Amino acid sequence: MTRSDIRNVAIVAHVDHGKTTLVDAMFRQSGIFREGQAVGSRVLDTNPLERERGITILAKNTAIWHGDVKFNIVDTPGHSDFGGEVERVLQMVQGVLLLVDAAEGVMPQTRFVLRKALELDLRAIVVINKIDRKDARPREVVDEVFDLFIELGASDEQADFPVLYTNAKAGTATHDAAKTGLDLEPLFQTIVSHVPEAPAEDGPFQMLVSAIDHNPYVGRIGVGRVFRGRARVNEPIAKLAHNSDTSELGHRLTKLLAFKGLERIEIDEATAGDIVCVSGIEGLNIGDTLADATAAEPIHAVSVDEPTVAMFFSVNASPFAGRDGKYLTSRQIRERLMRELESNVALRVSETESADTFEVRGRGELHLSILIETMRREGYELAVSKPRVIVTERAGQRYEPVEYVVIDVASDYAGAVIEALGKRRAVMSNMVSLGESQRLEYTMPTRAIFGLRGELLTLTRGTAVMSHTYYDHHALAGDLPGRTVGVLVAHETGTATGYALMGLESRGRFFVGPGVEVYEGMIVGRSNTEHDVTINVVRAKKLTNMRAAGSDENVKLPPPEEVTLERALEFIEDDELVEVTPKAIRLRKRLLSETDRLRQRKRELAAS
Repeated sequence: MTRSDIRNVAIVAHVDHGKTTLVDAMFRQSGIFREGQAVGSRVLDTNPLERERGITILAKNTAIWHGDVKFNIVDTPGHSDFGGEVERVLQMVQGVLLLVDAAEGVMPQTRFVLRKALELDLRAIVVINKIDRKDARPREVVDEVFDLFIELGASDEQADFPVLYTNAKAGTATHDAAKTGLDLEPLFQTIVSHVPEAPAEDGPFQMLVSAIDHNPYVGRIGVGRVFRGRARVNEPIAKLAHNSDTSELGHRLTKLLAFKGLERIEIDEATAGDIVCVSGIEGLNIGDTLADATAAEPIHAVSVDEPTVAMFFSVNASPFAGRDGKYLTSRQIRERLMRELESNVALRVSETESADTFEVRGRGELHLSILIETMRREGYELAVSKPRVIVTERAGQRYEPVEYVVIDVASDYAGAVIEALGKRRAVMSNMVSLGESQRLEYTMPTRAIFGLRGELLTLTRGTAVMSHTYYDHHALAGDLPGRTVGVLVAHETGTATGYALMGLESRGRFFVGPGVEVYEGMIVGRSNTEHDVTINVVRAKKLTNMRAAGSDENVKLPPPEEVTLERALEFIEDDELVEVTPKAIRLRKRLLSETDRLRQRKRELAAS
């Protein structure tokens, strides 16, 4: 049994290939917005970080009507670090729109999301977007996509996919790249004809929770598809934990909500095939099954890939701790991390021997840095360590995660990039010429990517574009080169002066400017040599009554290097930390005293 009036579809793609923009156009052409209504762009990107960075971080549900058919649409993240968001929502849908940029072609996340869709036997519609670009090559990109289907082991039926050419900004779609589309009608028709109708199995109620939302008035809200039967408000139901046969009775659905554009509307009943929100169930988590109290049967939830990168989050113990933040204690940090686990399925948190430190595992640097950035905006202060990869053991041998990396670089810099990657144990799998640029494809250890983005931007004068996604686990490779430069460390606490910084310019590049407060052990710049250098940046010029007018030198300093959270995490070494507060990001040594650092170094030398 199926529902001919419903199509459940997810839009999946590499980052910045136009998913959310396409959803905007679908909204406009389905009549969701009233005439004359002021609507911005990327309306589903409601998180401030999403709008600032231009990427989708959280998967979002919406629904539109076109004709007699309701389209339940899931907009998914495009960055590989948020792959957990993609994995958990694909079980809600029966088809995917695989969006591919007409110029960039197949990218790492394209490979990841397509593999997940094929594993679940979902039907794919290939949408070649941005065909208005001057460097668009739509027919070549279709060939690349077909090759990818074959490489990933698609069946004959899966590889026989329809292709549409779209300009999401203009809101047009066409089956022929040589013809200009008028609207998105071909896209709607293709979804109706190619995506299977929503399954509508009859029987006792059964629903899988695929996402969790929070509301200050009704508490935790579960989002998922009704697999079987009907859900009615106030009916008794059972909750079964993720992939468990043990049911928990005594629950009722206090509220049922359906999606309508950007809104959620209250309904009294939902039937199989619908994607709805439910509230009133205490302790609800992603992967839980809600079922009829008299026939509690679990639905097997798709397992999410394990994390590949770990960091330590600890209480901020710097001399400037407590100046900016509201939440400073280990208890507050622990509560926040545990709350994050409720909705972030790819995250793992464990306690360590120290009560002030927690090990946090995620899918990549960006995955963890977004969590840190969110926490600092909420008023938390913490210190975080250098990211490290998670090594696993199989049959007595150690394995580490390996990434599939794609780098687009101008031909003039390709040689320097190839040389830099060779030192990081990268293995080239392909090299393609794209006009005046080169596309380099590699597989390389995940730990070799730490710090690589900054190095490539330096080598290519900021022109290289790098994308990567998890590829596989390979046997642990040998040692990799670390940071090639040392750091400049503040000798004492105080306010940095232009006089002191000007006299120390030859030592390296500064992260701080005049007037910035520093403390002993704080990293204030990068050294010109491979050794750490302790310097006094708070020294002031002594005044005398013998100074002649005009004899003073004008202080001329280059602007300090901006330290963002991502750059800081890439830059630090094992003996350093990043101090994160709502108003500042500082780099520091673990041991603030120079005497303590010298003693530690002597102990390490003696031990070796």
